[in-house]
Amino acid sequence: MGIIRDEATDHLFETLLRLKSVEECYALFEDLCTIKELKDMAQRLQVAGLLDQGMKYQEVAEITGVSSATISRVNKCLQYGAGGYRQAIEKMKKAGSK
Repeated sequence: MGIIRDEATDHLFETLLRLKSVEECYALFEDLCTIKELKDMAQRLQVAGLLDQGMKYQEVAEITGVSSATISRVNKCLQYGAGGYRQAIEKMKKAGSK
């Protein structure tokens, strides 16, 4: 995490943690990101969730429309990354979301 960690990034994450609703998140991300960036992030999280459910690459590609390269990258992060996908997936499971 040392590569991206700096004061500005800390501030971004602290800001995100203070948002209270999906609507607040939409408002910030609409201003902060392009539509493509936001959709790409959402798709990657969806891919991580599907892989966590045990789906094969082909199934994930059919459901999401993402490339096998993206699926592979997400899978690599699930297996060997910083644990961010795994933490997010587990928190959403506990909250009763997909």
